[in-house]
Amino acid sequence: MPSALTIAGSDSSAGAGIQADLKTFAARGVYGTSALTAVTAQDTRAVHAVAVLPPAVVRSQIDAVLADLGADAVKTGMLGSAAVVAAVADAVSAHAVRRLVVDPILHASGGRALLGRGGVAALGERLLPLAEIVTPNLAEASVLVGFPVRDVRAMEEAARRLVDAGARAAVVTGGHLAGDAVDVVFAGGRLVRLRAARVGGPAPHGTGCTFAAAIAAERAKDVPLIEAVRAAKRYVTACIRRARLLGHGRPILGHLAIDS
Repeated sequence: MPSALTIAGSDSSAGAGIQADLKTFAARGVYGTSALTAVTAQDTRAVHAVAVLPPAVVRSQIDAVLADLGADAVKTGMLGSAAVVAAVADAVSAHAVRRLVVDPILHASGGRALLGRGGVAALGERLLPLAEIVTPNLAEASVLVGFPVRDVRAMEEAARRLVDAGARAAVVTGGHLAGDAVDVVFAGGRLVRLRAARVGGPAPHGTGCTFAAAIAAERAKDVPLIEAVRAAKRYVTACIRRARLLGHGRPILGHLAIDS
């Protein structure tokens, strides 16, 4: 059975983070393992508290999983500190991970910073060059490339810049743009726009985590990279259609979507 490892923070509402990743892996037919980087007190409205784990503990979890079970793909999410970024990069290098999906989580949906300036620099210097693909949204891409990413043309330039910075491929997600949901992929010198009709209603929690985890799941099954991104987009769209308002804030994705 294909397997994938998620290295990310815990979301107590289970809409994003480790919990969303593991649900996504299971829904896509992949055995999921995890290495926890942080614990958050989080609901559908906001992140209320964050405790980042010691880098040595994060590294130990990764070593334990990869030395015993291995992983056909690895996905990173919230890392929380520059020291944790460095520990993850060291582990990924030591275990010669080739299929690494980097979801550069810099802020929570409500705006709370989850990675400081030093962590962003470490991510760009240490982790990005190890990534098979990096998956920023518009705000994350803007920070990583150093210019505003507010339209499809800027998304295309940002994707190219991220590959120039060391990632083997990049997908910039345009879920926050008006109109159709357009994502831009740059891989193997090829630029591809992926378009889907926007699903109405309030934006659900955890779409970015779920998208990156779905790419990792497809890569674990040896699906070619661009096709893996296409499949992940179809899956997230289906999850959004099945989202439910379970709390008092943003809807929770329907991770067990079967029409994807």
